Amino acid sequence: MKRYFGLLFCVTMSLIILAGCGSSSNSPKGTDWEPTIYETVNNLDGVTISVEEGTVSSTGLTVIFENNSDKQCIYGEYFMLEKKIEDRWYQVPVALDGNYGFNDIGYDLEPTDVREWTVDWDWLYGSLDIGDYRIVKEILDFREAGDFDKYHLIAEFTID
Repeated sequence: MKRYFGLLFCVTMSLIILAGCGSSSNSPKGTDWEPTIYETVNNLDGVTISVEEGTVSSTGLTVIFENNSDKQCIYGEYFMLEKKIEDRWYQVPVALDGNYGFNDIGYDLEPTDVREWTVDWDWLYGSLDIGDYRIVKEILDFREAGDFDKYHLIAEFTID
């Protein structure tokens, strides 16, 4: 009987050790960061986003939308930040406890239009550490009410 308990103990310990060695997580070691959910970005022909030079800080920046197309576009307040870790993009974890939201407003980006949009993410993400980041913005190719396509634009930036 003692032999069976000893064998059971050894098998259990082996399984625990093996479970700790293997991990199916794609997150960087020691973090709870999730991989990016955006595989296709910057694919709205003629419409771009870039970071305005000299505006990057650890708590915000200004982006410039350029519409060099004949499309009527709309963007809003929603954004997401991602950080590059070991050559892969991960979502920056939100620093807030509980629920949060964005103002549901649409800003027009007419054909041949250039617009600036300033964001302060301190309320949502806190102050960012040094590293390479990107901001993800949703934009709509709007034709008429109920007839639009959603795209995701990204602009990369560095916190020194």
